[in-house]
Amino acid sequence: MEQRVGNAKHRVLYMSGELPVRSETFVYREVLALRSLGIDVRTASVHAPTRDLDDGDVLSEMAKSTVEIYSKGKMALLRDMFAETLAHPVRSIKTMSRCKLDALFSRDVTLRRKPKVVWQGMAALSLAHRVRVLGITHIHAHMAHVPTTIGMYAAKQLGISFSFTGHANDIFPNRTLLREKLRRAAWVNCISDWHRAFYQSVVNRPDCDYPVVRCGVDTDQYEATPAPNHETLEVLSVGRLVEKKGMDVLIRTAGEIALNDGPSIRVRIAGDGPQYNELQALVGVLPPDAEVELLGETDNDTVMQLMTEADIFALPCRVAKSGDRDGIPVVLMEAMARGRCVISGDLETIRELIEHDRSGMMIPPGDQASLTEQLIALAEDRDRVDELGRNARQRIEEEFDLKLNARRIESKLNAQELA
Repeated sequence: MEQRVGNAKHRVLYMSGELPVRSETFVYREVLALRSLGIDVRTASVHAPTRDLDDGDVLSEMAKSTVEIYSKGKMALLRDMFAETLAHPVRSIKTMSRCKLDALFSRDVTLRRKPKVVWQGMAALSLAHRVRVLGITHIHAHMAHVPTTIGMYAAKQLGISFSFTGHANDIFPNRTLLREKLRRAAWVNCISDWHRAFYQSVVNRPDCDYPVVRCGVDTDQYEATPAPNHETLEVLSVGRLVEKKGMDVLIRTAGEIALNDGPSIRVRIAGDGPQYNELQALVGVLPPDAEVELLGETDNDTVMQLMTEADIFALPCRVAKSGDRDGIPVVLMEAMARGRCVISGDLETIRELIEHDRSGMMIPPGDQASLTEQLIALAEDRDRVDELGRNARQRIEEEFDLKLNARRIESKLNAQELA
């Protein structure tokens, strides 16, 4: 992607928990897309960025230039916080007073998290000191919990605006100060219409303050390829191995199809996470004819190759017992951009990506019987698999293209400048 940083009228600080990091490709791709539009985007990371990603020098340079917040150590954070306080005492007192009042009285801060919010306020002063010389005009944070908390107070300290993008875990089990953030943000990017309605139910603001900005994929970088259509139906799934992804449902489905002498199906699951050992044990008790392979952590290039070898991409998402759920998984968009037939759990957000029976198939979240039925039907109708794959690619081009959504962000930045 062509970079045109340097003559930009905006200088934006993008923040996330880790930036760049393999599991959140949508954040660094958004940064690169904005830079390609001529916007000067700098990056900050709560934790240490990943320095060995697959996309070569561009991401290596991003990791090298990213401002690290926690990973430089507590002493460095405190040193910079005190330097900021000495240089700007009145503003620092106001920022920390606001932070402490939020921690004490917000309904979105549990007792256990109150000290953490104060520490995040201190981290915000440290961040403000580190980036003040950059002339930042706006802060945008991905993830509505810790990165946005730090970003919100850093923006207050610098006297600039901020915005954020919420996703899933950060607005459900780890929700913190969401009401305050929704009230104070210049705007909030919504990855779905469902997110917009959810935010409006918390803090009612006009639609223009809650623009729908998809975490898109660069369709120029993804070639749509035909499904292999071999005798065995190749099914791929990619994701963190956690309850909400429903990988156990996919594994049990493969076992059920094999046990009942169904069509030949091979399932490959790429990803790592806390459920790995549990899922490996589940694979170990499948019928002998069931072909299921856990591939573990897999780099992006390998995932793209796996997609060319797959007929179907399946992600039977569901709501976890903790309340955690997916937003719109980027890996589903990537599979659709590659022209893959997709099957997913029918969550409200994912419904905006996949039009059931047109650009993919939806099943009740975590429903093994429905997943079994769909896989058998598709294994027996490969023309339908191809048709759904073509429609999937078209859906991504129409609404989830990265550059299209980067222009939506540019439009908000331009409007903010004129405000």
